[in-house]
Amino acid sequence: MAAKFRMSRKGVGQLLRSPMVEAEMLRRADVIKDAAVAISPVGTAAWDPHPGLYKASWHSTSTRRGGRRKDRAVATVWNSAPYARWVEYGTERVHAHHVLLRAAQAGGR
Repeated sequence: MAAKFRMSRKGVGQLLRSPMVEAEMLRRADVIKDAAVAISPVGTAAWDPHPGLYKASWHSTSTRRGGRRKDRAVATVWNSAPYARWVEYGTERVHAHHVLLRAAQAGGR
């Protein structure tokens, strides 16, 4: 006799918001953050007024009420340096480093 499976939307929702799933999302975010710190560029004191600020500005957080509908656990990795956008995407004078992109591709497992 074949087994029958009946999905419970409420049960799936509880699973997606569970502390267990949130902890796993945060663990993966921390792996990505560590990879980003490892490959972050550091300027020299000769031309960078704050050498090491970008590398020291990585953060990760998690919440159980994330996603578009606020119905699942999510984790976020970001850099709080004021010039993080230009390091990631570059400018017309400086090439893009894509630190977060490369960290996400390498980590998160």
